[in-house]
Amino acid sequence: MMEKMIFGRYIPGNSFVHKLDPRSKLLFVFAFIIVVFFANNVVTYALLLAFTLLVILLSRIRLYFLINGLKPVIFLMLFTLILHLFMTREGPVLVDLGFIKIFEEGLRQGMFISMRFLMLVFMTSILTLTTSPISITDGLEVLLDPFKKVKLPVHELALMMSISLRFIPTLMDETDKIMKAQMARGSDLSAGPIKDRLKAVVPLLVPLFVSAFKRAEDLATAMEVRGYRGGEGRTKYRQLKWMVRDTAILVVLVLLGVLLWMLRS
Repeated sequence: MMEKMIFGRYIPGNSFVHKLDPRSKLLFVFAFIIVVFFANNVVTYALLLAFTLLVILLSRIRLYFLINGLKPVIFLMLFTLILHLFMTREGPVLVDLGFIKIFEEGLRQGMFISMRFLMLVFMTSILTLTTSPISITDGLEVLLDPFKKVKLPVHELALMMSISLRFIPTLMDETDKIMKAQMARGSDLSAGPIKDRLKAVVPLLVPLFVSAFKRAEDLATAMEVRGYRGGEGRTKYRQLKWMVRDTAILVVLVLLGVLLWMLRS
């Protein structure tokens, strides 16, 4: 499962989404998080889903690849659906087993919230899959530039977030290697009662934390050797260019938000 983790990975390409300025992609994702909450009926969710599929098509990232990457978070989606099924008690009763009742509104809200979560995961994954960590750092730094007036360490904050994204797949791969090494030594992390499974996780966490701290130390040493002293006085080799397509994609998202608001129930 670890090798299918897509969040934080970058796939080089030449698609329309790859060519977008990282600032526009970051603004797009932040705005999409707001727009997705405008949907509250079948029509609006259908429009959102169609728009999400269009963005995936423009990114040239295979839908099958994205769906495979959802497996680590599929539990959260199922938990959200089940929670709404049993906690929302409005509308006609669809299933009545005496001690268990499933209402129409519970099923409706569970499906809508799960779909909302699905589209948010797709969009954030598209952002990291089509944007290199360095570009994300540059884009975040420019967007947060106004906060420098209040002495916020913008460059360091952007670099920290970029490094965090970059090391998510690395740590996932490291976890997979440690799990396979433990299984080769006879440890079974997927069998037995929960108490035994929790005990079996300890030999997994210790080497993972040791490896993470070792990587962090190596990275800090490499940055220090190269003379890194923060963002003060640094120049940029890569210059960001805002194009017409960047404005267009944000305008389309705003129009979608207006349309969803008009079609709300």
